[in-house]
Amino acid sequence: MLQRCILRPYHVLAMVLCVSAGEDFDWTKNERTSFYYGTFPTGFSWGAGTSAYQTEGAWNIDGKGMSIWDAFAHKKGKIVANDTGDTSCEGYYRFKDDITLMKDMKLNHYRFSISWPRILPSGLKSEHINEKGIKYYDDLINMLLDNNITPIVTLYHWDLPQFLQEKYGGWQNVSMVNHFNDFANLCFERFGKKVKYWITFNNPWSIAVEGYETGEHAPGLKLKGTGAYKAAHHIIKAHAKVWHTYDMQWRSKQKGLVGISLTADWGEPVDITNQRDIEAAERYIQFYMGWFATPIFNGDYPQVMKDYIGRKSGQQGLGASRLPVFSPQEKSYIKGTCDFLGLGHFTTRYVTLKNYPSGLGDSYFADRDLAELVDPKWPDPGSEWLYSVPWGFRRLLNFVKTQYGNPMIYVTENGVSEKMLCTDLCDDWRMQYFKDYIDEMLKAIKDGVNVKGYTAWSLLDNFEWDEGYSERFGLYYVDFRNKNKPRYPKASVQFYKRIISSNGFPNQREVESWKRKAVETCSSSNQLLAAARRKSQGNQEHAGMQKAWPVHDEV
Repeated sequence: MLQRCILRPYHVLAMVLCVSAGEDFDWTKNERTSFYYGTFPTGFSWGAGTSAYQTEGAWNIDGKGMSIWDAFAHKKGKIVANDTGDTSCEGYYRFKDDITLMKDMKLNHYRFSISWPRILPSGLKSEHINEKGIKYYDDLINMLLDNNITPIVTLYHWDLPQFLQEKYGGWQNVSMVNHFNDFANLCFERFGKKVKYWITFNNPWSIAVEGYETGEHAPGLKLKGTGAYKAAHHIIKAHAKVWHTYDMQWRSKQKGLVGISLTADWGEPVDITNQRDIEAAERYIQFYMGWFATPIFNGDYPQVMKDYIGRKSGQQGLGASRLPVFSPQEKSYIKGTCDFLGLGHFTTRYVTLKNYPSGLGDSYFADRDLAELVDPKWPDPGSEWLYSVPWGFRRLLNFVKTQYGNPMIYVTENGVSEKMLCTDLCDDWRMQYFKDYIDEMLKAIKDGVNVKGYTAWSLLDNFEWDEGYSERFGLYYVDFRNKNKPRYPKASVQFYKRIISSNGFPNQREVESWKRKAVETCSSSNQLLAAARRKSQGNQEHAGMQKAWPVHDEV
């Protein structure tokens, strides 16, 4: 048996976004009710997700072009331990095994992304279509459908072709709008008969802020105060163009839906009786989710973003706002380009007013005039940002309902990571997290929020961006030290499987028994993994001995 693992203590430095007030949203009403036993509506869809760069590996195989994440991860010092996604989970070779895992869990859907450079190596449709890449996704989609698992396909999960970054400056350049539309159109043409759920972009906030403002993510640019806004502006236009392309050319034949996946933490006012705190919390959400959702649902940026960024730009002596402007034609073109809203959610922050003087320079974070705080009593499984605050999920879902006219929602990412010094497959904190967050989603559905499906993040431990392999979100543990990348179920696999088969939480006694049974199964998995580890260590030591002391026959 492996010893029980200690979670590493991590301190928190919070940084997040803002939102403008929903007229009907009541900030003073935060019901933190006890656990609700009940089931989800008939036909509710349960799934799990991954993305191409995080799981596929095969980074330069079968004609795939280089992506900005290939280039970024290959630079020393960008990723924890200089990890790369070069091989990752070897999902490119092992997708059939992974679909067997999904089938065993009784998943209704699987969310994955298509790597743009795997099917268009240079990013340009006019140059070369890589048929081997097309075949890979075709085989994956066919096998999912053969197993009654619905594919939900993300077109852009951060892996821009490197050629487009070098030639045009990536999302800083408006030409990306047409290039992305060409790529999406090719995907609709080749896969659209079988795929009915399309997501244009995954978490554009992260693409813009971490890619072009802080430089923590590929392409690693630090264009403070302007880069994120410019990238977001082009991403919103690209999303709208792809939606219209589908609407005009494919919808009548293929009968699918096109949405976007926005990730948003919840921002709760530190003091719900203080109007300034309420306004700061609204700003946080508007600068986060509203930045993208408000143009897509209402046609333009949140007023609070226009006001704050405009005022700060003026104080800095700039002739125009650093926030780009949509023309009247663009506003009407963008408005309503969403058949469903994908929502990623992980955690919550308390928010209060904090004035940033304009002399400190341009920054997306300073533009918001707020401070983020965490409650030290919130459970922290070891990541430096992801605290378990289930009630924030219900608040966020209700906010979306009141702010954007109760759109159809698919939860596209929700889960919790661990940063372990040793391996433990008995992930009781993850079971607790899923139980509590899924229950808050159930309460939100009772409140009238139109949630149609839930996607656990993630199916497998994978390459966790700038954290490399040091942070694990998977339901399945992947042994990255073994070249075959074997998968081992964590206890949360069994627990999530029970939620799916019961379509919720039937009663207290049964739900408590799920956890007990899941822990019983994971202890044997722990022993299997420990034995495999010892064996592979023995093999490595043996190989090392042979290298160190070569045996020569006596002449």
